[in-house]
Amino acid sequence: MSGLLLRDALVLDVASGEYAEGDLRCEDGRVVEAGPRLSAPDDTRVIDVAGARVVPGLIDAHVHVTASSADLGSLRSMSPSYVAAHSARIMSEMLDRGFTTVRDASGADFGLADAQAEGLIRGPRLLFCGKGLSQTGGHADFRGRGEHLLDDHPCCAGVGRVVDGVDAIRAAARDELRKGAHHIKLMASGGVASPTDRIDSTQYSMDELRAAVEEATAANRYVAAHAYTARAVNRALEAGVRSIEHGNLIDDTSVELFLRHDAYLVPTLVTYWALKEEGLAFGLPAASWRKVDEVLEAGLVALERAARGGVRLAYGTDLLGGMHRHQNHEFRLRAEVQRPIDVLRAATVGAAELVGMAGELGTLAVGAHADLLVLDGDPLADIGVLADPARLRHVVQAGRVVTG
Repeated sequence: MSGLLLRDALVLDVASGEYAEGDLRCEDGRVVEAGPRLSAPDDTRVIDVAGARVVPGLIDAHVHVTASSADLGSLRSMSPSYVAAHSARIMSEMLDRGFTTVRDASGADFGLADAQAEGLIRGPRLLFCGKGLSQTGGHADFRGRGEHLLDDHPCCAGVGRVVDGVDAIRAAARDELRKGAHHIKLMASGGVASPTDRIDSTQYSMDELRAAVEEATAANRYVAAHAYTARAVNRALEAGVRSIEHGNLIDDTSVELFLRHDAYLVPTLVTYWALKEEGLAFGLPAASWRKVDEVLEAGLVALERAARGGVRLAYGTDLLGGMHRHQNHEFRLRAEVQRPIDVLRAATVGAAELVGMAGELGTLAVGAHADLLVLDGDPLADIGVLADPARLRHVVQAGRVVTG
């Protein structure tokens, strides 16, 4: 693999929020040197960026790369090869938007992750959980009220598996970990896309939640929990989950529990904005669309509450179907209540810490993966630079220019 040298760059240290002027050299997929007037081997590709800002590649910590439709229940009846073809397209477009790593929050499996790692498909580095775990009638049980047969074969496409009871939870978690899951996903409350539950419900008993956490911890992995209300969030945090997905209706007690358990919040504001505007057009059932209002306005309030309280944050989007194209709009929404540097930290160092890859991702320090963006403008002065993929001059992944 030939190297890459960026000359005359303003390289952002996201942790400090400061730019350093100089060159950046990458070799074998890693950052190997930074400083003024660097030299490099003859086969190194040299790009003079003429003083452009350079930031780490972005990390989206809540995606569904298999979600070609907002009707998540329909994925179960699709051919896995058809779903994979859609996923390859979705992942390629994510890379073009500057996301060099994503954490899938249910649906993707080792096949997609291996295909990306081997260069068979183009896209972000993929951290997957396999299928999310749901109780009967929970957020990943997509049967209608009159539908009784549960076809939950592990080889079928879909974002979840229905399991009830401590022993079944342990077996399902072990099975996903056997297949290489980077984390376990639990449905700990009702949701928008599921047909028979209420958003304000809690799901799984405390014993069931703890069983999943115990299995993940035993494998040196962690649990991410879908939860909206403070009641559901607080139960999940008490059970030991590492990240809360969404959390639109948290309270002050939630903030205290996040801090006590050193847990992360992954807000996904853009998906509610997109679902309200376009959800019906992209397959969201009408009954689910009517649920959106319950969480839409609360998301920014929850983010502001968490940020003010010092909760660890990661960037997430949770977009579905044709709405994936709004992935960068999350930057604009969060900037309504946060400074641009803090939003960028959530999409770099914060997300890297969440997934256990601090120092490897989300930074341009020597030794890190050479994932980076060359920008047309300063994102710390104008968050629109990150919100608009047209402002990306180059996307570099593992030391290779993949866009621009």
